[in-house]
Amino acid sequence: MTAPAGVVDRRRSRWVGALIGIGVMAAVDEIVFHQMLAWHHFYDRGTPEIALLSDGLLHAAELVVLVAGIFLVADLARRSALSRVGLSSGTLLGAGAFQVFDGVVHHKVLRVHQVRYDVDLLPYDVAWILAGVLLMAAGVLVGRRGRREARIP
Repeated sequence: MTAPAGVVDRRRSRWVGALIGIGVMAAVDEIVFHQMLAWHHFYDRGTPEIALLSDGLLHAAELVVLVAGIFLVADLARRSALSRVGLSSGTLLGAGAFQVFDGVVHHKVLRVHQVRYDVDLLPYDVAWILAGVLLMAAGVLVGRRGRREARIP
């Protein structure tokens, strides 16, 4: 359900922001850690060809998510329903959630890849997951601040 035209839709703006945050963080992970640093692939438990294919699929998915997010932002803006605070809060929440999910589920539970190989993983895991938690905390703070400012006449 969407708000009528001209009414700021903070909830939808936050969800769209989360979608963009997920896409941006997936892009950062894919471009920096998979391609530039070549520390890992999305799926490292198969052949090099499968690893490369998995990176390509992740890259394609992140692009679809980003394009969908941009269209949804444009739709909110067109209807004058975009909440910049909601969008910012959601973007931080989505980016952090991606990172925490990747660090916990992909790295530790499913073990499809690790941040690095042949090193002590603890500092890398702590940095990756803590950065995600901090991004999520920043998203919550931005959202709360926006709500507080909206109440001030």
